Amino acid sequence: MNFKTVAKACVVSLLVSGPTWALAQNQINMAKGVTEVGAQIYGLHMLIFWICAVIGVAVFAVMFYSIIYHRKSRGVTPAQFHDSTQVEIIWTIIPFLILIGMAVPATSTLLEVYNTDDAEIDILITGYQWKWKYEYLDEQGDNVVFFSNLATSQEEIYNTDAKGANYLLSVDEPMVIPVDTKVRFLVTANDVIHSWWVPELAVKRDAIPGFINEAWTKVPTEGVYRGQCTELCGAYHGFMPIEVHAVSREEYDAWLAAKRSEKVAQTAAAQQALGFEELMASGEAVYRAQCSACHGAQGEGGVGNAIAGSAIALGEVAKHLEVGIKGVAGTAMQAFGGQLSDVDMAAVITYQRNAFGNNTGDIVQPADVVNHKQG
Repeated sequence: MNFKTVAKACVVSLLVSGPTWALAQNQINMAKGVTEVGAQIYGLHMLIFWICAVIGVAVFAVMFYSIIYHRKSRGVTPAQFHDSTQVEIIWTIIPFLILIGMAVPATSTLLEVYNTDDAEIDILITGYQWKWKYEYLDEQGDNVVFFSNLATSQEEIYNTDAKGANYLLSVDEPMVIPVDTKVRFLVTANDVIHSWWVPELAVKRDAIPGFINEAWTKVPTEGVYRGQCTELCGAYHGFMPIEVHAVSREEYDAWLAAKRSEKVAQTAAAQQALGFEELMASGEAVYRAQCSACHGAQGEGGVGNAIAGSAIALGEVAKHLEVGIKGVAGTAMQAFGGQLSDVDMAAVITYQRNAFGNNTGDIVQPADVVNHKQG
């Protein structure tokens, strides 16, 4: 394969990756963001940039002047000033003053960036391969917890459908925060190192297993702000977007109340027997959101083993539940017992055992999941 062929393949690959690549090329400078801290960071960035630009122009001007007007062909004799105390003092004091001039605004900005005091809302962010878990911490223990997964369909990813405007940047469950409210983020990870980054909010923190890093934001305007994991966290690293919705306080309170009601409804649903069709419909939705990236849209396998015709899906229900709930150590198969509700776990197991030609006829109820966890 010659160079032209390789170059053409690279160009085609970039073009089919979607509109986000093309838009990224239009952004040359650092994004300013919408928050006050973002504006401070941008201002600091521009200040340091212009200081460096002035230094560069001055150094190159002196260098080119010396080359042109003090070259040997003009008969110029080089000056000798080795061990000159005056020169030593000058080129020590000038850089020292420049560094002080840069350090003062940089320190002021950094102190503001890391000042998480007086936050009204605390959100624990946990990175998983390849999704984010958001837990809204409540003093009474009534925490709201949910996972945020990539919403882009497998058909878009593999170019069988046209790519949407927010290709690889939309999620099924966005984070929701109120405007004009200081929100503190506690960032960690469950498996490998991730990094939670939303440029318009001026927030970027590494998510490291066993550690909690802090960040904060206070969004002045309503809107949708998108970001991505910026740490190479595995094969599907690019499928781990972030979506933050900044809404009015009234809308936020209504959303939070709805989430708490949903949690109560899920608890009640776990005590009921669900019909086969209902389980299959819910299971398909869960499979597409949680399983298809690794096991294939049609259960054909990929990063993970195939579901179609697999020994797990066709074997004992208890063994299938064990894998789904506890995962498989040493593989990419995570423990989903803490990620899915009992209803969703029952639905997706039922779906896997009856889709893709498996047709076992088995029905797994939420109570079966509860009993398996307790047993």
